[in-house]
Amino acid sequence: MAKRDRLSGNEAVAEALRQINPDVMPAFPITPSTEIPQYFSKYVSDGRVETEFIPVESEHSAMSAAIGAESAGARTVSATSSAGMAYMWEELYLASANRLPICLALVNRALSGPININCDHSDSMGARDAGWIQIYAENNQEAYDNMVQAYRIAEHKDVRLPIMICQDGFITSHAVQNITLLDDEDVKNFVGEYYPEHSLLNPNETMAVGPYSVSNFYMEARRAQAEALHNAKAVVKEVADEFAKISGRQYGWFEEYRMEDAELAIVLIGSAAGTAKDAVDKLREEGKKAGLIKIRMFRPFPAAEIAEALKNVKAVGLMDRTESFNDSCGPIGSEVTTALFRAKKSCETINYVYGLGGRDVRVEDIEKVFADLEDAAANGTTETYRYLGVRE
Repeated sequence: MAKRDRLSGNEAVAEALRQINPDVMPAFPITPSTEIPQYFSKYVSDGRVETEFIPVESEHSAMSAAIGAESAGARTVSATSSAGMAYMWEELYLASANRLPICLALVNRALSGPININCDHSDSMGARDAGWIQIYAENNQEAYDNMVQAYRIAEHKDVRLPIMICQDGFITSHAVQNITLLDDEDVKNFVGEYYPEHSLLNPNETMAVGPYSVSNFYMEARRAQAEALHNAKAVVKEVADEFAKISGRQYGWFEEYRMEDAELAIVLIGSAAGTAKDAVDKLREEGKKAGLIKIRMFRPFPAAEIAEALKNVKAVGLMDRTESFNDSCGPIGSEVTTALFRAKKSCETINYVYGLGGRDVRVEDIEKVFADLEDAAANGTTETYRYLGVRE
């Protein structure tokens, strides 16, 4: 039977992992993800899970150990943030190229420099082209639910790719919220046992992990990897539909909030969606047709579906919690603008950089975005790349 509890986002993820009971967890502490392996290691020492917990000397070692464990046929998880994930960089590409369904609990935090330990999306967005599936959470409930669904997605026979389950550092990772937990047995049955098709410990199969790929084969390997990521799109939806049957909570590639007749909309990722929903509600009370699209699955990117959801808007704000340093757009700005162009949809777009290094985003800030969009819809705009809430 489902039960209510008050948990931080980190506790919620650790609780989901306890219910999943993975085989191996190599991890190295880094703020603000440290609590996930901390809580989980206690579950190990208390005998509440059968997981082999490996305290390693660095994040590079953590992902290396994860690759080794997963290659051997063990269901494997790790957790990290920011510079910790940057230290894993080389190994992220190896994990995806070797089609290993590792799960990484990523607590989003700004990358240095200057040194900062608070939330933005520069870590995961920097790795957006590493071949991993990326799922983001708005709140603690979603962080828990996404983790429960993670292995069903990553281990699917048509996918077999690593997956990042992302949440916003401190904003959700350390804030306590009321959430609903599933029954242990329901999670166990939903996730199921792991029976890898190929593994190093299979006595009936000879295989290599990480072989050198000459030019005659490298592109085909990449193409197969891209096809697997394409397949993940349908699998994410299938798993979400099955999850809804046991939880009553429905997920998709993104959430449309008051978009049915929206003329002005914003697109964003993560915890700021809660603030944006409050702003949308306030504007709706004033008679303005405002709406929101909250992206849950950023990789693979649901381009055609987002373009369809935006087909009737006059202006859209594309909200990036990271800086791409290309003087033109951020990751969301790039993806959504491309989606609109390919769908032959014309509307005014303004790309905003916001919330870097934990900078607060308020309802008033989102209202300012909608005011800009209203002006752009009426008069057009040439200033298409802007900072929100910065001292110029």
